[in-house]
Amino acid sequence: MILKILSYNIHKGFTIGNRGFVLNEIRNAIREVDADILFLQEVVGDHTRLSTLETAAQFEFLADSVWSHHAYGKNAVYTEGHHGNAILSKFPILEWKNKSISTNRFEQRGFLTSKIHLAEINKEIVLANTHLDLIQRGRDIQSNIIIDVMTQWNDTPWIMVGDFNDWNKKIQRKIKKHLNVVEAFEHINGKSALTYPSFIPVLSLDRIFINECEVKYAKTLSGGIWRKLSDHLPLYAEIEVN
Repeated sequence: MILKILSYNIHKGFTIGNRGFVLNEIRNAIREVDADILFLQEVVGDHTRLSTLETAAQFEFLADSVWSHHAYGKNAVYTEGHHGNAILSKFPILEWKNKSISTNRFEQRGFLTSKIHLAEINKEIVLANTHLDLIQRGRDIQSNIIIDVMTQWNDTPWIMVGDFNDWNKKIQRKIKKHLNVVEAFEHINGKSALTYPSFIPVLSLDRIFINECEVKYAKTLSGGIWRKLSDHLPLYAEIEVN
């Protein structure tokens, strides 16, 4: 069975530099991709100034009637509301958990895991979504936590994605070594995807790691409308689960 997935740091619905609010345009763009599962970072769960939307929860607004199942991990909390990571799925989510992996008071980070059931092949698969620190020391601590969590599912198919802020690929090498997994873009294209900044991507910050399944296709969605939305470009991949 082929799963179409999309990983995207939506920057709370704003363009790079916060010059414009483009959440509706983001919704239209991701609908065109029609992925089975969306992994979103920097998605707002509630915000007093976004009350003009149908719902203040951005993940619900984006999911609408396309992705009927979703999990949200609240990480950064402030006076106006909160934001974090979200997983939107066309398949039933059996369970989910959000674990705090914050290492300092300036960056509130989380590790969102969920389990879905694929009725077509009668199999469960684990999904994980995260957003790591800007500083290497924080990312080192967070990757240790992530490795400990994912080790329990060594024999289970899983997909782990997110904005790892891993411009120097140190975390990528560490995860591959300790979990014995592949990174989708490196496996298919021979190198990690350039995703930041969206208008002229020069840094490789986002990753898709897979275990006990096979990546068939991996592409950065760039050019056109994608350059004008978030500060990151989204990653698209097709994963085979047997």
